[in-house]
Amino acid sequence: IKTKEEWKRLYQVDDVRYMEDLEDVLLEIMNVKAGEVNSEEDKEEEEDKKEKDETNNITVLLLSGPNSDSGNVYSPPTETFTPLLSSHTTKHSSSFSKIIIDTTTLHPILSECRVLKSPHERSLLRHVTELTSLSHVYTMKHIKPSMMEYQGESLFRHYAYFTGGARHVGYTPICGCGPNASVLHYGHAAAPNDVQIQDGDMCLFDMGVEYYGYGSDVTCSFPANGVFTMQQRVIYEGVLNAQRVVYDMCGDGTSWVDCHQAAEGEILKALITAGIVLLPDDQTVEELVEMRLGAVFMPHGLGHFIGIDTHDVGGYLPGHPERIAKAGLKSLRTARVLRAGMTITVEPGCYFIPSLIEEATSPSSPFCQYLNKDVLKEYVSFGGVRLEDVVEITQDGCINYTICPRTIKEVEHVMRGGKWPPLCDEMPELKRVNLLTYSPLVINPPSI
Repeated sequence: IKTKEEWKRLYQVDDVRYMEDLEDVLLEIMNVKAGEVNSEEDKEEEEDKKEKDETNNITVLLLSGPNSDSGNVYSPPTETFTPLLSSHTTKHSSSFSKIIIDTTTLHPILSECRVLKSPHERSLLRHVTELTSLSHVYTMKHIKPSMMEYQGESLFRHYAYFTGGARHVGYTPICGCGPNASVLHYGHAAAPNDVQIQDGDMCLFDMGVEYYGYGSDVTCSFPANGVFTMQQRVIYEGVLNAQRVVYDMCGDGTSWVDCHQAAEGEILKALITAGIVLLPDDQTVEELVEMRLGAVFMPHGLGHFIGIDTHDVGGYLPGHPERIAKAGLKSLRTARVLRAGMTITVEPGCYFIPSLIEEATSPSSPFCQYLNKDVLKEYVSFGGVRLEDVVEITQDGCINYTICPRTIKEVEHVMRGGKWPPLCDEMPELKRVNLLTYSPLVINPPSI
């Protein structure tokens, strides 16, 4: 077991206490606040002061607040503190007026503190994302049709731990292939990446390494056999273009809602090219976005804050834009204006989800006239494509920490066993600043 001094050096914090000392630490803090009152004269003087000075109260801040993603509320640890405070109040009642338990102040302040990352935090997030990226590359190089989805998860975990010492992942890995790629949070206990990968499947692998309490979240989509079909190519390039347009927009002062809608527009353009979406001569893609057609194919939000939690806190806090009650937009993890120092994922996707397509193509749907049912039938088993990067917002743009293969040429090169990281950057617009300079410090695991 590490000493307190070792923990202080490891995490670069000011003080470390053991959990078993929690009661003593709290009492120590309260005694400092209350002060020592010994003589009868001191006690009488203190009583007079208490009557005149309500500022002599002791306020204990306990964390309590809602998770803006799930709506679940973190309950304050009152069961731990109430008996302790009651005992201390009785013992030192002459030292202060009263103890106030405050469960409202702490949550918004700490949440806001976690929205903007320090230079040390950003450095760690960059490292864990680069390790996550190379773990994805290792998986892509070794995955083959006839393997099981869970073997893709195993490959990823093996590389991350063997090469980078990362023992944990930040969330349940998603390794959906074929139709399973359209299930947004596939991989859970009821569908544990347990289907055999078929030749011709599109694979959607969403996995992220966790290291020293900070996690990454990266998604790669690729054909199981290593070669894109024409169908796969059109959808994939639409999602990639969505990333490109967002990176061109990103920067301090940009609306995240505007980024989401711009991404939807690029995906709709790809669907028009594929013949799936019909654009009347008298209408524009922007009008289709406004009517929320894009939410049929991208029902989730564009991304989320990332850090200590995969979906980090601060998305919807007082004083910032509220959630928008429209299809697709209501699923945004935040509607805030971007600020330099934020770390956020950019994860556009295009999915063919049977229930959403059935609803959108019904005669009563306002979207029915814009969808080609005959062409859509060809995509029933397609699944979906998602590309997800971790980026840092800067004053004049963004820095993409992810160094995965993204262009079709890059993906096919890697799946043939080609060298990665590459010698040249085919798409500088993706802002992968460390793509060409990254140099692994340890050897790759033995070949399987």
